[in-house]
Amino acid sequence: MQPKALIKDIMLVEDNKLNQRLMESSLKKFGFRIHVANNGQEAVEMYKKDPKRYDLIIMDIMMPVMDGFEATRHIRIHEQKIQNRVPIIALTANTFDADREKCLSQGMDEYIAKPLDMNKLTRAFHELGLTEK
Repeated sequence: MQPKALIKDIMLVEDNKLNQRLMESSLKKFGFRIHVANNGQEAVEMYKKDPKRYDLIIMDIMMPVMDGFEATRHIRIHEQKIQNRVPIIALTANTFDADREKCLSQGMDEYIAKPLDMNKLTRAFHELGLTEK
């Protein structure tokens, strides 16, 4: 039995079109509404335009224009102004412990290695309190 998600709108920040389509298709199976940003700058702009819209951000790390670390910093600064915090899950091909620690130290709430594993994502949802048991 699939856990019931408490989230509805996810911002997916990913520059690779194929990865976007694959992840979007997988996430839509859960019933989520997916809003795609092609890079960190787009993500920051989308977030600032409607910060309470997103229940979760899945953030790629390595992107052109603005990487995931910088985008997360901008989002976290803006959140302090509006008193609203959205969970951010890092999504990266880098799989060393140091990469995970860097993601967490940069303000991300969780870390998942690429390719996206829906079981790991479901576990991350649960650990972040985004699903009911």
